[in-house]
Amino acid sequence: MPGAGSSLVVAGALVDGGRLLLAQRVRPPELAGLWELPGGKVEPGETAAAALRRELDEELGITVAVGARIDPPVPLPGGLTLIAHRVTLVAGRPRAREHRRLSWVDAGALVRAALVPADRAWIPALTAMLGHDAASGGSGT
Repeated sequence: MPGAGSSLVVAGALVDGGRLLLAQRVRPPELAGLWELPGGKVEPGETAAAALRRELDEELGITVAVGARIDPPVPLPGGLTLIAHRVTLVAGRPRAREHRRLSWVDAGALVRAALVPADRAWIPALTAMLGHDAASGGSGT
């Protein structure tokens, strides 16, 4: 895995009752209107898990526990690498603070969603996760 710091970007997969939380981007213009897993850049000296907890608090107003990583890591322009982790809601209710809106999607809607290109790499892992969560009857939160 790439080292921590400004070269790493993290995203969180929050699953509840067989549905995944997606956030609709406002910017930059080329990504505005597309959907993504919420998250952001890892700051120097910060772990990926700490950055993800901070970003989801800032963007959604929630406290999460960071779980297993979702593969594969995704290379981004500018030497950045995007990674995702499954997260579990600990406290709060997701609110769109920095996004246009939020949406809970099932596996079928995820496959049809207009995702940012980088997040499309995780569709197989995410749909498998959603199917397992729905079949187990677990809330994921």
